[in-house]
Amino acid sequence: MFLKPFDKLPREFQNEKVKVYYDILCKKKHSIVIKRITDIILALILIVLLALPMLVIALFIKISATKGPVFYKQERVTTYGRHFRILKFRTMIVGADQCGELLTTEGDERVTLVGRALRKYRLDELPQIFHVLTGKMTIVGTRPEVPKYVNQYKPEYYATLLLPAGITSFASIKYKDENKLLKDGADVDKVYIEEILPDKMRYNLKYISRFSFRRDLFLMFKTVKEVLKDR
Repeated sequence: MFLKPFDKLPREFQNEKVKVYYDILCKKKHSIVIKRITDIILALILIVLLALPMLVIALFIKISATKGPVFYKQERVTTYGRHFRILKFRTMIVGADQCGELLTTEGDERVTLVGRALRKYRLDELPQIFHVLTGKMTIVGTRPEVPKYVNQYKPEYYATLLLPAGITSFASIKYKDENKLLKDGADVDKVYIEEILPDKMRYNLKYISRFSFRRDLFLMFKTVKEVLKDR
């Protein structure tokens, strides 16, 4: 996992604000390499350890009252603006994207009974370990957004796409109950784009500017602590 030459980045990335973060990451090439090696090792270990729990979750989804596929796929954005289909355990009714907002609000009726339990403990995110193994994602990094919201990025925000999208981050920990901030009846898109997204990006850019392997380890442990605290 190496950075591309700056002049080879997508055009929207080639601005002065992104260059500041790019130069910071260029000085931390060894940490980026260690990050990728750690991702591969941890992903392999987690796939082995979580194989049985994931099978059990898949069975619960399959035998639940709401018929449909076990997995949910949605287009997201990762390194250098590349699109990929993120994999999650399905927590909503089939066709939820077509009968409501892309974002989930508190008390969203599209979320299934099994889905509520999976979301509470972040278990719906487990299949993303496979994305870490293939390099589309990393364990710690900016959570991947849908193209609709990436299209709203300010020039500086593209710096968060210099590294792969992550399973966890400072922003995702702070906004672990994001759905509670998005109330039914409100303009969900407006609230997200004007209030939540800028604050998330503040945390994400801070992570890029202070990137280190040690900080990644801290965030991994903090994520586990937060999930266990919810129990």
